[in-house]
Amino acid sequence: MHETLCADQKARPELTTHRRDPWPTVRMNVAQEFDPLFHAALALNLSGETAEAALITITRTTGSTFRRAGASMLVHQDGRLVCELSGGCPQRDIVLRSQQAMACDEPAVINYGRESNFDVMLETGCGGELEVLIEPWRRPDDIAFLYAIEELRSRRTQGAMASLFTADGGLASERPRRLVHGGGKTWTNIGRSTVERQILSTLLSAGTSTAAVAQQVELEGHRRDVLLEYLQPPHALVVIGDGIGASALVQLSMQLGWRTTLVNPSSATEVAHAGARFMSATPDMLLSSVPLDSLTSVVVMTHRLDRDIAYVNAVVKSSANYIGVIGSRSRAQAILSALPGEEARVHAPAGLDVGSETPQEIALAIAAEILAVRNKRMGGPLVHSRNAIHP
Repeated sequence: MHETLCADQKARPELTTHRRDPWPTVRMNVAQEFDPLFHAALALNLSGETAEAALITITRTTGSTFRRAGASMLVHQDGRLVCELSGGCPQRDIVLRSQQAMACDEPAVINYGRESNFDVMLETGCGGELEVLIEPWRRPDDIAFLYAIEELRSRRTQGAMASLFTADGGLASERPRRLVHGGGKTWTNIGRSTVERQILSTLLSAGTSTAAVAQQVELEGHRRDVLLEYLQPPHALVVIGDGIGASALVQLSMQLGWRTTLVNPSSATEVAHAGARFMSATPDMLLSSVPLDSLTSVVVMTHRLDRDIAYVNAVVKSSANYIGVIGSRSRAQAILSALPGEEARVHAPAGLDVGSETPQEIALAIAAEILAVRNKRMGGPLVHSRNAIHP
């Protein structure tokens, strides 16, 4: 049986009752999942008559769960999903509850834990507990906060967002209220200056943590639940090359949701890769043509030793987080010998040792190493790791 979220919502306190014990700090949703959510939101007909979709956000977790706090999924009226949270029973139950919330145009907070709905979690074999916020989208104002996030992302600026979703154990308002801050700018629809100042202070005091966590905050005499999320620009990958290997890596990068640029060193003829940026740039032009910040990885694969060295010599002057060059060990040693003092920054040969042979397998090995470097992991088998599976 699934609880009704409209008329029965206030009569069933388990749907909005919050645990008062401390919850662990957990990781936020990955940055590359924002783009499909944002594009799906832009395609909605938010006329104000009926809810077109509902945004589901995990606000708290404890123990073993399929995703962590900050992870979001969009549910359309007809059940279509964008950025699925999982394939198991919790997701199916969440979708049903989201459709009920859309029907009555009221947000809801649902607990899946030992106090309620724990059977749904047991069916997945997770054994953990989680809480989700369901917010129907009916009006253009419902998605205004997404534009504020997209502005930060377009400027590749880090930021943070606070979402107020409960007050004194019940839903805070008709819709969650938010504050987005980054790059010295603040967007908010909270509408109360004293609350906005206190929330902004809370965000700034949290620093640049990469975690999303729900906190209880005293605001104007009310105890409110606030989800604090760190907003990170999407990872970017710059591939320098013109062969089938470069093409395979670009295609995989796009599938991973990375902002992808293909730099063709030998021709201005554009290679078709839907969604990827294409450009022609010499080593001397590279830094002025392509932004290489600390959230960018660069892979050089021109298949010409002198040209590889020239490009890598330019890239090491940037803030790029990962610099990789493909090739044999002897070729890699020749490249590193030409870059004294930079050996620690350059991954040559690029990629994890997984026995890759084809261009597609090599692309997979390189992308896996980039992920490992980004997440400060060794890249070995999970069965031998003692670290938490989720970064």
